[in-house]
Amino acid sequence: MRILHVNKFLYRRGGAEGYMLDVAALQRAAGHEVGLFGMDHPENDAPQPLRDTFPPFVELEPAPSGLAGIRASARMVWSGSSAKGIERAIREFRPDLVHCHNIYHQLSPSVLRPVARAGIPCVMTLHDYKLACPSYQMLDHGRPCDACVGRGTWHAAAKRCKNGSLPGSVLLAVESGVHRALDAYGPVDAFISPSRFLASVMVRQGMARDRIHVVNNFTRIPEATDGAQAGEGFVVAGRLSHEKGVDTAIRAIGRLSGASVLHVAGDGPERPGLEDLANQVAPGRVVFHGRIGADELAALVRHSRALLVPSRWYENQPMTVLEAFAASTPVVVTDLGGMPELVDPGVEGLVVRANDERLLARALARLEADPGEAVAMGMAGRRRLEQDFSATTHLSRLGAVYEQARTTAARSAKRPVLQGSRGSL
Repeated sequence: MRILHVNKFLYRRGGAEGYMLDVAALQRAAGHEVGLFGMDHPENDAPQPLRDTFPPFVELEPAPSGLAGIRASARMVWSGSSAKGIERAIREFRPDLVHCHNIYHQLSPSVLRPVARAGIPCVMTLHDYKLACPSYQMLDHGRPCDACVGRGTWHAAAKRCKNGSLPGSVLLAVESGVHRALDAYGPVDAFISPSRFLASVMVRQGMARDRIHVVNNFTRIPEATDGAQAGEGFVVAGRLSHEKGVDTAIRAIGRLSGASVLHVAGDGPERPGLEDLANQVAPGRVVFHGRIGADELAALVRHSRALLVPSRWYENQPMTVLEAFAASTPVVVTDLGGMPELVDPGVEGLVVRANDERLLARALARLEADPGEAVAMGMAGRRRLEQDFSATTHLSRLGAVYEQARTTAARSAKRPVLQGSRGSL
């Protein structure tokens, strides 16, 4: 099969890009021909055989000012260069199927109708909540929010969800509202969601249940090691921002009676405040590693008692949980978003209420007191990974969605994705 992956960036910028590139590598190894289409970004991996078809680079973070800013804003709603570019890419690569990822803003859904006109099946992986939430994250200034789900996008403007900026928030609200009203994502034959939670949000938004398929993410599974032992201390990894709840983890460590250490891997705007908090409530027991490489992080997780994901927002399917399973390390997660789908309490780890430092401290104390239970949980996580999150399983499930998309594309009439353009402006 000839598969064309479409994403605004074609280098490892974030989780969506990493997933796309990893899937493309798996598909090539399985004998498929794979092409990539995206924005002509200076950091794109090389070579890019279809580069002459790419729309030009535009910087949106921060957004340009003046006339350039107006053009960039218009491109977010609809991009003629993206539509023309993918038409050329289709002619050159002749794909059997197009697999879209994060096409918002720099490409826009203008890439979808040329695919439909060419009669090519199209699937799209939802890496975030963009089709239900104009600002992607379902957050209202650091707190979970579903104001725009199934309702008008004007809530995003009223709440100033884009970094507190009224103009930026209005732009996002208009962008999403126009796309809903025009059923801009209608040409997509099948949507892929990594979690049941995200799928349920899309159904609340108005997406028909039979248009969305839950296909879990995957991760590389290293060779198993003999003689598993409980590690020491705890690890939290990710961006140091309010919604990640790292402050809750620090306060929980401070409540433990022993000398347990919390390792914090990552960086972000909250780091100075978190360092001050650690000095106050857990002096000498929190180590800030900053950004570290994948191998160093894997070693840190492998030698810890548990990985913590204390998020206070709707995580979709955190890759850090799967990576902990790969290291045979148990996890402690909060009860929001797709995380409870990954952890059976007492089996692969523990689930606690978000924003509750006392419950989190109690969970950590339990793992500290019983190393054998921690080892058993880590081994159960490893078995769960091998069963549900392997590359082989992922490719098989993805292939089934591709086949269904091809069947759907063969029908001439397509239903609106968000039926009745539910909740536009």
